[in-house]
Amino acid sequence: QVQLVESGGGLVQAGGSLRLSCAASGGTSSSLVMGWFRQAPGKKRAFVAAISGNGDNTGYVDSVKGRFTISRDNAKNTVYLQMNSLKPEDTAVYYCAADPAVPIRAWYSREDLLDAWGQGTLVTVSS
Repeated sequence: QVQLVESGGGLVQAGGSLRLSCAASGGTSSSLVMGWFRQAPGKKRAFVAAISGNGDNTGYVDSVKGRFTISRDNAKNTVYLQMNSLKPEDTAVYYCAADPAVPIRAWYSREDLLDAWGQGTLVTVSS
């Protein structure tokens, strides 16, 4: 069973940057599609970004395109989310997820299919 541990959350002012990390253990990360979801206060958890096992393919929700970048280092079994130009509406608990088979196109709407989840890391963006 793959285990995921997120880190890098915190408090940042609007316009600032943060980089989230998600370390995977218990599996070969290069065989996993990995990605990020977020849950804002009072809202449902929602897809943010995902990346294929070899890093060649990525997907983003429209609201973060051009500001967030997902990447991975399979030698470190880690996926990253670089978040720039942060806005107060980016405030949320960010969750890492991984799955060996669910394609990126399904991550937008079928989080129920994903195999592994982290515990989440809180990102707070102040105005």
